[in-house]
Amino acid sequence: MTTVESPRSGTRARVVAVALAAFGTRGYDVTSLDALAVELGVRKQTILYYFPSKEALLGAAVDQAADSVVAALESAVADVPDTAPAWARVEAIVRGVFRLAGRQPEILGLLREVSRLGPPGATRFALRMERLIDRATDFLDDAMARAELRGQDARLLLFMAYSSVVGVATEMEVLRALGVEPTARTTVRQRRALLGFLRSALVP
Repeated sequence: MTTVESPRSGTRARVVAVALAAFGTRGYDVTSLDALAVELGVRKQTILYYFPSKEALLGAAVDQAADSVVAALESAVADVPDTAPAWARVEAIVRGVFRLAGRQPEILGLLREVSRLGPPGATRFALRMERLIDRATDFLDDAMARAELRGQDARLLLFMAYSSVVGVATEMEVLRALGVEPTARTTVRQRRALLGFLRSALVP
């Protein structure tokens, strides 16, 4: 049975998508609800019908970004056979994140932005990702216990990897500010650097 999306739910999704892109590319502070309304071709009151404040809209954008990250990572590991070495799963996750960054760079931009803004947006994102982080930590701990991966503090390693990925968005913005448009080659170089760091830290 096919579910038909109502016009209202469609408008809400469009508001969140446009806000996510704006917050992730232009920044939260400089993006006004008035500007979003113009971009959407609606009245500001339409946005406020769904979201009583700009902060509430940011929360919805954070939820959407987190859901996209979770879906991308779960899709990446689903293609890795259960019999594959632990490193193959780590590599698949990194590649999955960078594929997402290539398709939707505004998501990395939003993660960079909520990291800068701090709570409540950063806390909201962390809570949304908590279950996935727990699963990743358990996987790493199990692989380390089997000596398939080198012993490390799994949560610290995940935090460092996350910081590196968010740093990719920052580096891209710096390049643009200098008049250099990032290319696919730039992204490949960054992905290789992160994989090299993780390999040296994890592979015995």
